[in-house]
Amino acid sequence: MFSLNRYSFRQLLLVAFLLIAALLSAASLRGLFQLEGLLRQSSEGARQAVAHTADAQVLAERTVAMERAARQYLVLDDPVLRQRFEEAARDATSALARLADNRIPSNLAADWRATEADIEAQLSGPEPAIRLREVTVTTAFRELESINAAIAEQVRLATEARNQVLMNELEAGRTQLGRQILAAIGISIVMALGFGLWLARPLKRLERAVVSLGENRLDQPIDIQGPTDVRLLGRRLEWLRLRLAELDSDKSRFLRHVSHELKTPLAALREGVSLLEDGVTGELSENQREVARILRQNTHVLQSQIEDLLRFNAAAFEARQLVRRKTELTALIKDLVAQQRLQWQARQLSVQVEGEPLSAEVDADKLGTALGNLLSNAIRFSPLGATIRFSVTRVPGRACIDIVDQGPGVAAADRARVFEPFYRGERQPGDAVRGSGIGLSIVHEYVTAHGGQVELMDDGGSGAHFHIELPHAR
Repeated sequence: MFSLNRYSFRQLLLVAFLLIAALLSAASLRGLFQLEGLLRQSSEGARQAVAHTADAQVLAERTVAMERAARQYLVLDDPVLRQRFEEAARDATSALARLADNRIPSNLAADWRATEADIEAQLSGPEPAIRLREVTVTTAFRELESINAAIAEQVRLATEARNQVLMNELEAGRTQLGRQILAAIGISIVMALGFGLWLARPLKRLERAVVSLGENRLDQPIDIQGPTDVRLLGRRLEWLRLRLAELDSDKSRFLRHVSHELKTPLAALREGVSLLEDGVTGELSENQREVARILRQNTHVLQSQIEDLLRFNAAAFEARQLVRRKTELTALIKDLVAQQRLQWQARQLSVQVEGEPLSAEVDADKLGTALGNLLSNAIRFSPLGATIRFSVTRVPGRACIDIVDQGPGVAAADRARVFEPFYRGERQPGDAVRGSGIGLSIVHEYVTAHGGQVELMDDGGSGAHFHIELPHAR
């Protein structure tokens, strides 16, 4: 039994594109051939119109030259003037012949030639009758002007008739081409909708599977039906799901083991250094005590760095496991301020929370950790008696949270790297322990995991201003 599932998605898609392309190409090629034919006719018509108009203009200009030379010849009887008349007459006769060959009425050409012959006869007439000859020549040239005007009018009418024929052909071709294109488009749309609806179903299933992996729902098996390559991709996604689940498990085990394996020898090392300093193994000299002190200090630093590394890795791992629920942001911030009341009251600080109630779909615990880190930083860097201000505002579809302190701010050289893990800026409070450099990194991890963004604003004054935007605000 014939089944489209036996073929790959690429093969089916190629067939659909080829069929649609064949329809549109046939209509396009036919239209192209018609357009080329019309363009050739138009180009030829334009060339002929220009040539006929030029010949009519030459005829009129040569007639004027003939009249000028004839009048001067009748007065001066100079052979050079007679030669000029004959040259102008030859040019005019040539232009007239070209016009006559292109279906200019023969009677006009015959009249023009007869009139020109009469003029030549008058120029060759007896000298005593020069006055009469001049009047006759003038009358003949007026007749030539009338004939030239009639010829120019015939050229114009012929050009308009040719243009009208071309326009009629163009309109007929356009109408026919429009029908063909509309028919081709209609058939193509029907085919595209049919193939699209049939092929979109496995793609929708693929999309749901990828979203499921992105949201870390690794407990849901992936089974996708459809063309052969789509089924193969589904099997690859199932393999990826199993692999990610395995990697998550390995990472959890790694964090647990590292916490134990590193802390145990470090504790032993610190205990040994303490025994040395206490003189359990014998009285130490001054130099030995200095070495023991350096060892104790560095083991303490190493332990702090290991704990910070584990804490950052755990935060980065947990950022991918959000439990979203509708949370009122202003109330969440007020709770965080209350939790750290002892810290900011100890420094005689004032913490203000401004903004109307605003809810968003967030993981309250992780967002609370991020905002708590920002508040801790503001407390740590603020001078005694300063004010820390939280504000909650809303823009269409997004919630904005700003926290501003009155501390020394962030140095210009540190602004680009302030969210890097373990980076500590040059401006550190002199009355507090130097930070680990992961607080703002955790803020960035948690806010980004929510699909939001956090940035350090440049207000041009003292103090630090952090701005957070979160989606799904109501």
